[in-house]
Amino acid sequence: MTSEYKVTLPKLGESIVSASIVQWFKKEGDTVALDEPLLEVSTDKVNSEIPSPVAGTLGKILATVGQELQVGDAMAVIHVHAEAVHLAPTPVAAVAMPTCETAKEVLSPALLRLAREAGVGMEELQKIPTSGAGGRLTKRDLEIYLSQRGPAPAASSSEVERVKMSGMRKAIADNMVKSFYEAPHASLVTEVDVTEVMKLIAREKEAFLSRHNAKLTITSFVARAIAKALREYPLLNSSLEGDTIVIKRFVNLGIAVSVDQGIMVPVIKNCQSLDMPSLAHALNDLSLRARTGKLQPEEVKEGTITLTNFGISGVQIGIPIIRYPEVAIVGIGAIHKRVVAVEDDLFGVRSMMHVSLTFDHRVLDGMYGCGFLNAVKTHLENDINI
Repeated sequence: MTSEYKVTLPKLGESIVSASIVQWFKKEGDTVALDEPLLEVSTDKVNSEIPSPVAGTLGKILATVGQELQVGDAMAVIHVHAEAVHLAPTPVAAVAMPTCETAKEVLSPALLRLAREAGVGMEELQKIPTSGAGGRLTKRDLEIYLSQRGPAPAASSSEVERVKMSGMRKAIADNMVKSFYEAPHASLVTEVDVTEVMKLIAREKEAFLSRHNAKLTITSFVARAIAKALREYPLLNSSLEGDTIVIKRFVNLGIAVSVDQGIMVPVIKNCQSLDMPSLAHALNDLSLRARTGKLQPEEVKEGTITLTNFGISGVQIGIPIIRYPEVAIVGIGAIHKRVVAVEDDLFGVRSMMHVSLTFDHRVLDGMYGCGFLNAVKTHLENDINI
């Protein structure tokens, strides 16, 4: 005797109300074990596996890949045998990015990039013979397939391509529009001499990595400078609730990280209390797990101010958009060497970096923002220690 159990989208986090289907690990008619990964979903925060809440047979899939669902919406029906025991859905765990037919066939970012450049879709990837452990498709498998396939099919006569936004891209777009139109943005830019910092990094990076298992980078020094400057200018570390400014005494610094589907912003909690080794380790760890899709939902929440480093792309100056409901975002550009005036009207070659501040003009005025930016500059140029 069997009964039907309707699987619904569980609540994936306090502020998450929807998710998009990335892939199903099971097909209709497949046997499903209790707590076995059933499907993968994507939110604006992380990708997560949804385990089966019961054991049985997958009867009908009610939500297709790419479909956006609200918490509580039905996703599938499982036929449960009489001896099976119903359990409440277990907490989901963050996972890596897109896979093929089974949970074992995890595709690497390098493989996905190669497939995208060669015009190979997910359906075609599933048909390629595999040689990796557990039936995993490797980059070498794809390269062999492409060499045997020959030239890619000719493009269609249409010169217009329509690409549906992923759940993450749509969430980013919604947040940016809300922030840009609700908060009047104002921006300031200054130039910082990071010559001494870069000399310290070059001198100490190998020993630092050996002692602390973390890379020493300019981003670590900027993060520390921001935390210190916020002690003097706390309005930048706040949010606006109606006509009330909510100032946080802790610094939860968001770090913008570029991933395949857009930008993720993991948060370093209580940044103001961390020494340089702890700060560098947190930066390295969160950035790596953001790029590999292994962040937990709580690690991308409760940020109070954000840092974005567009300098890694070679860009020297950028004006980023504030992340709602924060009231400020700091951007750092590429470090470049140029001749500048130094002491006693002499000239020297220095390592220079632009730092920008975008802030909500409802919460603070330009001179306050100037003070904060100058404080960041002062700490970067003078706090040369680890």
